[in-house]
Amino acid sequence: MFPLAKNALSRLQMRSIQQAMARHSHQKRAPDFHDKYGNAILASGATFCIAVWTYTATQVGIQWNLSPIGRVTPKEWRD
Repeated sequence: MFPLAKNALSRLQMRSIQQAMARHSHQKRAPDFHDKYGNAILASGATFCIAVWTYTATQVGIQWNLSPIGRVTPKEWRD
């Protein structure tokens, strides 16, 4: 009889938890920081990242993907 009572008690507790969650899900909540500013922060971070990489790629003077063939010559071997 003990397992039957334990099972019934757990079902009642589970049902009360589910009812509480249903009540909370229907209530309106105030917007938090992420709701207010999340998209703006994401967009500004992406813009900053793209701007920095664009500056780096165009203004710093890195020579991109140049082949070393014909530019690098081996030194003579010294004994």
